[in-house]
Amino acid sequence: MLAQKVPLLDLKAQYAPIRRDVLEAMARVCDTQYFILGPEVEALERELEAFLGVPHAVGMSSGTDALLAALMALGVGAGDEIITSPFSFFATAGSIARLGARPVFVDIDRATYNIDPAGIEAAITPRTKAIMPVHLFGQSAEMAPILDMAAAQGIPVVEDAAQAIGARYREQPIGGLGAIGCFSFFPTKNLGAFGDGGLVTTRDAGLARKLRAIRQHGGEVKYHHETLGANFRLDALQAAVLRVKLPHLPAWTAARQRNADRYETLFAESGLASTVRLPARAPQRTHIYHQFVIRVPERDRLRAYLQTQGIGTEVYYPVPLHLQPCFRGLGHAAGAFPAAESAAREVLALPIYGELSDAQQAWVVEAIRVFFQQRA
Repeated sequence: MLAQKVPLLDLKAQYAPIRRDVLEAMARVCDTQYFILGPEVEALERELEAFLGVPHAVGMSSGTDALLAALMALGVGAGDEIITSPFSFFATAGSIARLGARPVFVDIDRATYNIDPAGIEAAITPRTKAIMPVHLFGQSAEMAPILDMAAAQGIPVVEDAAQAIGARYREQPIGGLGAIGCFSFFPTKNLGAFGDGGLVTTRDAGLARKLRAIRQHGGEVKYHHETLGANFRLDALQAAVLRVKLPHLPAWTAARQRNADRYETLFAESGLASTVRLPARAPQRTHIYHQFVIRVPERDRLRAYLQTQGIGTEVYYPVPLHLQPCFRGLGHAAGAFPAAESAAREVLALPIYGELSDAQQAWVVEAIRVFFQQRA
């Protein structure tokens, strides 16, 4: 088999066929000289409301700021507790801590890497202000029991959907299941801007109004501030780029899903079924494969070997949040959340972008087969 250069992600391949449309959209913004919020952002918000099946979508400056704004809209502050996953990007817990609240971690499901609903009820206290499940790697958390527990206790649910735009749970788009959904348009996301960008979604008109004020320093009227907010505004150039990309998203998602199917076939044929654990497809959920994450023994050695073969990989995430130095004050020691810690030692993301060729995928699997054959 011929060696193939396989980057973890090839944004140039995605950009090439839409280059003209993107440049025209950016020129349109430049001609108007309307760079902050405005018609482009408003149009994107309407288009995303239709795509996500929600009545209110509010553009934000980043996925992190979307999380912050969501928690601020719910009145989260010092002394409050937010239940969430220890296995996620830093912004999940960082947004909680920045508001003076305490992240309360619940271990993950070993198959899906999402928060395990079985541990949530025991973590609820009188100080619990919200539950923040993460739809990790492009697949929804098990939302029904989470929503039931939250409703019984009168606790809002904030969906961290940064990696899962277009994913579904029981045929419902994620982002509209809880009180607020939070999305990221970081360039490497399935729907990525040309810089930072984010979105919050809600079915509650009152929350939507509050979120729009929060993103503009807490004011609905210029120079009048009803509450403390921040500068969380999405700029028009990013909105224009995203408007070009959004109609392509279903086809890009379908391509990722086809690539995931092909990986499953290739791994089955490689004889690695007992060595390489592939991503689980949970029932009643649509996986959009923001990442194709395998679990393997000797993860770090395999990653180093694949690098020598021209294959890009990444580890999401090598240190679970409860063991990060900045959260030492929470008092968690190694062993506190064994499923998250085990995942951190073994997970490895392989290339899954839509433009990936059959030959590139075959080379990825062949290189992994050779590595383990040599280790036998």
